[in-house]
Amino acid sequence: MQRISAAGLAVLAFAIVLPAQPPTPGAPPPVALFSPETLRSHTPADNPITDAKAKLGDMIFDEKQVSADGSLACNTCHSPRNGFTTHTATSRGVDDQIGKRNAPSILNTVFYKTMFWDGRAASLEEQAALPILNPIEMGQKDPKDVVAKLSAMPKFVEAFQQVFGHPVNWEDLVKALAAFERTRLSTEAPFDRYLHGDAKALNASQVRGWALFTGKAQCGTCHTYDPALPIFGDNLFHNTGPAVRKQDFNELAKRAADTVEKGNQAEIDKLALETDYSELGRFLVTKDRKDIGAFKTPFLRDVLLTGPYMHDGSLETLWDVVDYFNKGGEPNPFLDTGMKPLGLSATEVDDLVNFLGALTSDRFGDQRPAELDRQHTTYLYRLATQRHTHKD
Repeated sequence: MQRISAAGLAVLAFAIVLPAQPPTPGAPPPVALFSPETLRSHTPADNPITDAKAKLGDMIFDEKQVSADGSLACNTCHSPRNGFTTHTATSRGVDDQIGKRNAPSILNTVFYKTMFWDGRAASLEEQAALPILNPIEMGQKDPKDVVAKLSAMPKFVEAFQQVFGHPVNWEDLVKALAAFERTRLSTEAPFDRYLHGDAKALNASQVRGWALFTGKAQCGTCHTYDPALPIFGDNLFHNTGPAVRKQDFNELAKRAADTVEKGNQAEIDKLALETDYSELGRFLVTKDRKDIGAFKTPFLRDVLLTGPYMHDGSLETLWDVVDYFNKGGEPNPFLDTGMKPLGLSATEVDDLVNFLGALTSDRFGDQRPAELDRQHTTYLYRLATQRHTHKD
């Protein structure tokens, strides 16, 4: 099978950015952020992207029969209408079981060096397999069961034969899913047009927010901006403190040490999603105490659409997130050394959130103002309720 050509990949880069709602009649096509060469350099040689393979991965991604009881598909928790997330704190799986982690967006995952909040999967191929076999996510007990289900559906039999030249099988199933996920990309946003010389692309508040982002607010320390790869993330793990509100990290690490040391990938996956050990974060993977409570820095493209936020979905709005970091996070023995109170005023918090909204792809432009307003209203209502409660 041939790797897709540069021209074909450029077409694919446009084709895969499906809108969250029907496109506005007469609207221009979305503008790609990433060049074919950049995408190719982040695609493994043993799983090149083709149009047919990505389409097959999309079919699998949308197929509820991939789950044990036929009740949910990958897109149940990674909905295109919600920035490829679910707007719940944590994810609901088969038999209405609730996990411990928030479903991260799959947008731009082609650029992550490791997958999941704790980096326990080294590739998108590994990531694609684990939720299907996790007992509280999609609940399948054996890859053979998934293969049998898809083999009974003519559309999959035909597609696997077309793409891979042989019948449905587990290895190629996860390759197709990974190929599809690599095609989920953000597109040009107001921020990009501003940097390209359109002074009117950002309003005054957003311009001030950009200055805060790179300066006083110190966001760029972890959400690094590189013009060559503008994803706003460092691909590293940091303890910013949200999990400390629930757990005694030292005691949890002591109890987890033996279990983690002996655990294989499936057992670590279970600890991350089903137990209180979830709050140990990266430590589950590295067994290094400096990684206790550390979670991956998420990319910020389209972040407005992907709430609630943090690894546990504990912060409902971007105002809550900025307020949390403004206060310096939650103190704990493993807190990242860069976490300190920022001293942002209420106006500066607004400006910073408004800037984050300007990282929303233009294809979601109709949703941007409404979602900003919804989040701001939610945040202000909660503050008012808290003040009223304190008075009582």
